[in-house]
Amino acid sequence: MTAPPGPDLPLAVELFAKLEHMSLDPPGVTRDAYGSGEERAHALIRQTGKDLGLEVNTDPAGNTFVTLPGEQALPAWIVGSHLDSVPHGGNFDGAAGVVAAMSVIAGFVNHGVAPKRPITCAVFRAEESTWFPASYIGSRAALGILPRETLAINRSDTGKSLSQHMEQFGFQPQHVARGETWLKQEAVHAYLEIHIEQGPVLDKAAVPIGLVTGIAGSVRYRDAVCHGRYDHSGAVPRRFRSDAVLAVAELALGLDQFWADLERSGANATITMGQVATDPQHHAFSKVAGEVGFCLDVRADREALLKTIHQRLLVLIDEISRSRRVTFDLRTRSETHPAPMNGDLLGRLHGLAAGAGIPTLALPSGAGHDAAVFANAGIATGMIFIRSQNGSHNPQESMELNDFHKATKLLAGLVSEDTED
Repeated sequence: MTAPPGPDLPLAVELFAKLEHMSLDPPGVTRDAYGSGEERAHALIRQTGKDLGLEVNTDPAGNTFVTLPGEQALPAWIVGSHLDSVPHGGNFDGAAGVVAAMSVIAGFVNHGVAPKRPITCAVFRAEESTWFPASYIGSRAALGILPRETLAINRSDTGKSLSQHMEQFGFQPQHVARGETWLKQEAVHAYLEIHIEQGPVLDKAAVPIGLVTGIAGSVRYRDAVCHGRYDHSGAVPRRFRSDAVLAVAELALGLDQFWADLERSGANATITMGQVATDPQHHAFSKVAGEVGFCLDVRADREALLKTIHQRLLVLIDEISRSRRVTFDLRTRSETHPAPMNGDLLGRLHGLAAGAGIPTLALPSGAGHDAAVFANAGIATGMIFIRSQNGSHNPQESMELNDFHKATKLLAGLVSEDTED
């Protein structure tokens, strides 16, 4: 193929508008995982695929696959992302990748051109861990590697299990438990995902497109607690206190100082305490706090770096426990592995961008994405970031259509290349 067909940008604009309208939940949008919001979004993509005359399939976990057949029965390009959002989030997180895939496929249809190998838009369920305390539910189920016990976890707002939510929409959790799936690894040539950056790096650098080098792994403690002792705020001198607030504060500061040292050395990592709270049943203005709950999210692009940060965490906890006479209970630990992107795909994307005069920046992803599941499964994987404004997971999330168009042109160019397995 001498030149790839242009993506269908008017279709992309239409899909973004429809997604926003059907998901409005002021001040943002809400597409709840395995709920009505996510299901309406999937139905839109399914109908769009049917209107384009494409093959539309749903696997046992409810993932949607829209396929443009190729000239040859070769393993397919899988391109896409997710459609669920955080509560009151933005319209582009995840959706940009799905809409990009549909606009590229529609470009082939509009021009009456068949790609050499099939192109499938994959729309995954429940990528966000806000609704269920697990990451990448849909994409792991799509590859038949979702742990069976995940089906028993409860959604944060309904209290119903993942299995119950699947059954609500006619999906087949019993098949998911057995690892059955429509998407077979041997039928995948490569996985490509477009996503807004969700951070300020590209915007601050005035570069429209990022080519992702790898996705960070994580170590997480969602419900950690520090136990001290409740005391009278006026009657107990400092040397006798077991103040849980100051202990957690010292832990947060110690981790932040360690993170600063890592940054100075050039390491890519993030350390976040997103929730810190005393117990409202027992705290009071005139009490020394005897208990503080907190969560901890550590991310890094190398396994060894994750281990280094975790070891520093344990050392700090030991030191603070002794000096402040408290105990820490980190409780359940969860983790994901760092996922390097495929070097060949990265090189080809660099070449396509240079040929089209599109400025790019190579950068790691601190946020997790479905692409990590494919990369860690041994499938060639690439990611394209679109410059975004105002962060993500908030109603102010923004993206320039011109930057989106640049990303779709790169995607169209890549899937148009005649490559053999």
